[in-house]
Amino acid sequence: MNAHDLFIAFWTIVRREVRRFTRIWAQTLLPPAITMTLYFIIFGNLIGSRIGEMGGFDYMEYIVPGLIMMSVITNSYSNVVSSFYSTKFQRNIEELLVSPVPNWVILSGFVLGGVVRGLGVGFIVTLLSLFFTDLQVQNLFVTIAIVFLTSVLFALGGFINAVFANSFDDISIIPTFVLTPLTYLGGVFYSIQLLPEFWQGVSQLNPILYMVNTFRYGILGVSDINVGFAFMMILLFIGGLFSYALYLLQNGKGIRS
Repeated sequence: MNAHDLFIAFWTIVRREVRRFTRIWAQTLLPPAITMTLYFIIFGNLIGSRIGEMGGFDYMEYIVPGLIMMSVITNSYSNVVSSFYSTKFQRNIEELLVSPVPNWVILSGFVLGGVVRGLGVGFIVTLLSLFFTDLQVQNLFVTIAIVFLTSVLFALGGFINAVFANSFDDISIIPTFVLTPLTYLGGVFYSIQLLPEFWQGVSQLNPILYMVNTFRYGILGVSDINVGFAFMMILLFIGGLFSYALYLLQNGKGIRS
């Protein structure tokens, strides 16, 4: 296939993925917007008024970057895991695998579809946050780069989860028992500087901590971790997960019967 044909194949997959979640926007875009609004009201206004400041900022202002990132993570992941598993379950994936479309194009198409949903929900949550606090981005490059890379990383994670899933119940195990706990313990609602030294060390094993704090650095200019190290680790994870997902796709793991 030439470059033009590759682009057409890639864009067709992406467009299908985007149309899939926008067609049912009441199930994919509206719920996270409502959920995050409740977080802003309950944690930001009600609880935040009692907490006062966190890291030198108003509590609402401090948690907004974490909540935006949390919405990006969960939606990027859930879009790909549900979409690819449905494609596999309905045997539609076999049509793609027997076509001349390279596996990396198929993988990239699904991943970008998840990224579009993740960033779309993140943008909606950001607009909603403006009703509760003023956001002044301190470093635009860091902000855009980290949210995009994080979305790519978790879209790849959703793809791998879908490959190994054998039922619709399997696609909810990782988000429920791994992703959600790591997100809540990833510094969304607090600074790890408040924790005892031992638990600060434990928290640094949580990869989501680095993503949340780097995004917070981009918006507020403060972070509990080294931003350069965070970018390096995320890029390494993306490279590893992309290679592994491509390997699974090429070998038909969990796809070919």
